[in-house]
Amino acid sequence: MTRWIDISQRLDSKVPTWPGDTQFSYSLTWTKQLSGSVNVGQITMSTHTGTHIDAPFHFDQKGKKVLELDVNLYVGPARVIHLSQIEQGEIGSIGVEAIAQIDLQGVTRLLIRTGAWKDRRIFPDKIPEIRPELAEYLENRGVQLLGLDLPSVDPLDSKELPAHHALARHNIHILEGLVLDDVPAGDYELAALPLPLADADGSPVRAVLRPL
Repeated sequence: MTRWIDISQRLDSKVPTWPGDTQFSYSLTWTKQLSGSVNVGQITMSTHTGTHIDAPFHFDQKGKKVLELDVNLYVGPARVIHLSQIEQGEIGSIGVEAIAQIDLQGVTRLLIRTGAWKDRRIFPDKIPEIRPELAEYLENRGVQLLGLDLPSVDPLDSKELPAHHALARHNIHILEGLVLDDVPAGDYELAALPLPLADADGSPVRAVLRPL
């Protein structure tokens, strides 16, 4: 039986968070020693810690919240592609020309390995952003979910978030913070389900792949 590949960031005290956002912490509120029966823990974290999805409400006051999203977006066939020109520093952003030679017809879930986030224990200073015009190109090929090995689809200092808004206009949902370092390019089955958070703007996920 083909084994699943974990492509999620480890959640511990060293996981990097957006500067100024809530740091991850886990602690025991009850211990087996004190309760006489069980350990029970509590988690404090941002909804955008580690590997996570963005709900449209994250950047649009009228956008859908996590529980309103179709769970089928996050489970099913996916294609992993490698952008070596990003990893080698040849281009600084991801536009149509970066993937124009890759056949994406019929690909519903596209996961891009850029290799640009070298040390995932440190929040990056700069990332190769998605250029907004890529959204229409992806929609025309059937892409509904875009995943990246980066903490955002936009420049880290952006307030307008043009890529977030462009992707939303073209009905493409966002999965960020993937770990694709050792994942060969190819076709996989993806499972990256968000938690059923009724009012949330995002959710951590346990993202896994299985080769098709």
